[in-house]
Amino acid sequence: MDALGGCGGAGGFWGWNGFEQRRKKKSSGDRGKKRNSGSSDSVDVSRDAGGYRFPLKQAVTAGALTFTGDTIAQLSGRWKKRTALKQSSSELDEGELWNIFSEHDWIRALRMSSYGFLLYGPGSYAWYQFLDHSLPKPTATNLVLKVLLNQVILGPSVIAVIFAWNNLWLGKLSELGNKYQKDALPTLLYGFRFWVPVSILNFWVVPLQARVAFMSMGSVFWNFYLSSTMSK
Repeated sequence: MDALGGCGGAGGFWGWNGFEQRRKKKSSGDRGKKRNSGSSDSVDVSRDAGGYRFPLKQAVTAGALTFTGDTIAQLSGRWKKRTALKQSSSELDEGELWNIFSEHDWIRALRMSSYGFLLYGPGSYAWYQFLDHSLPKPTATNLVLKVLLNQVILGPSVIAVIFAWNNLWLGKLSELGNKYQKDALPTLLYGFRFWVPVSILNFWVVPLQARVAFMSMGSVFWNFYLSSTMSK
């Protein structure tokens, strides 16, 4: 069975395995680099010593996926409203179709995509690094533990953060408690029903090279649901 989220060992996919090799190469080449400037040395040390680097690729991917999910949610909502009002015909003319696209709420789209870029992308990247580092062996037990921890820890955290982020943007932090009471538990339970089977399929059936694409497709539907929930 393929290693969960990585290529063998303790998180090779995320670069954990290469850290020790880079450190040794750095140490063996230190003698020839002593004549370099102090500023150059500080840059090398910060890079090889594992200093924090913002995961731009993961952040951009998450931002794009949340934007896509919100776009689908907005277009779907406006389409349903207009078709309900126009009961005599199921077809919409070109002018009505243009209105559906032109009425896009860009502030809402920015709110969702900024959450994906600034919070979900970097946060989930760090979380999966931690899982791969803590449970490196490709065993069935570790797979079950990763799926379980993902649902019990990451799921509630994501819901708590996105609700707070949305209410912060809307200037409704005072209503956050009511939002949690009303929508948090249903959203969490829906997430369990969606992500548990998706994760099992991803780790047991989908080939390693196709896992990112598979989970990305799942994220589009999940972001559609989250965006719809946030707009209530």
